[in-house]
Amino acid sequence: MILTGSAKLAGVMGWPIGHSRSPRLHGHWLDRHGIDGAYVPLAVAPENLGTALRALPALGFRGVNLTLPHKEAAVAVCDDVTDQARRIGAVNTIVIGDDGRLHGSNTDAFGFLENLTQGSGWRAADGPVVLLGAGGAARGLAIALVDAGVTELRVLNRTRARAETLAADIGPATVAAWEDRADALDGAALLVNSTTLGMTGQPPLDLDLSRLPTGAVVNDIVYAPLETPLLADARARGNPVVDGLGMLLYQAQPGFKAWFGVKPAVDAALRDFVLADLD
Repeated sequence: MILTGSAKLAGVMGWPIGHSRSPRLHGHWLDRHGIDGAYVPLAVAPENLGTALRALPALGFRGVNLTLPHKEAAVAVCDDVTDQARRIGAVNTIVIGDDGRLHGSNTDAFGFLENLTQGSGWRAADGPVVLLGAGGAARGLAIALVDAGVTELRVLNRTRARAETLAADIGPATVAAWEDRADALDGAALLVNSTTLGMTGQPPLDLDLSRLPTGAVVNDIVYAPLETPLLADARARGNPVVDGLGMLLYQAQPGFKAWFGVKPAVDAALRDFVLADLD
């Protein structure tokens, strides 16, 4: 990579930031397209977020991504925020306008839906959706699903009160008890696990899939491991499965296009490149 004085600049803010795979991902695209630009990690403590974001226009940045713990706090700092990001309560992508204004959006929702549709052909009209989890990630997924046209969303969480709060906030959703999660799969067209259960270093997800139709898509949003026990079990019984890596890749597309002027491809070469960093 050779930069000139006209290089386009973007980056990712987090605290800490060393775990982020976004610089590797965007760096791959910059190299592939021969773009005079850079995407850099920015370690910003929570108490400095506002100052850091407001300094970006003066430093010539075109925008940034935001990762933990900044997504929620950034909503109040941006000059304008998309309706979807405001309902989700989190911003993960900021584009800086020619006038220096900070335009915030949430591309995690976009990445989730693109990963599903490109990875399985799923459509909202296919039928009921079961969502496991009711945390911050689940909220973004639930709103993305409702915005896409899902009319029956079944939310289950180990703490029922959180599921009820989420369902009340988003509209067309019902809540089932965690202990009834196997029964909730009956007739579903999509099962999404947004919890950390089954993730590397976390307890397993105990879920009997026998009531789930074999044509239902099963998606786990984590990618460590790439094939969680849930996905392995679903694949073994014939269900189409979608891993969580694609969500990471697709969510990066809109920001890259806005900052660097090219819509990059999410393809096998990119997956292999990012996966090499996970080994």
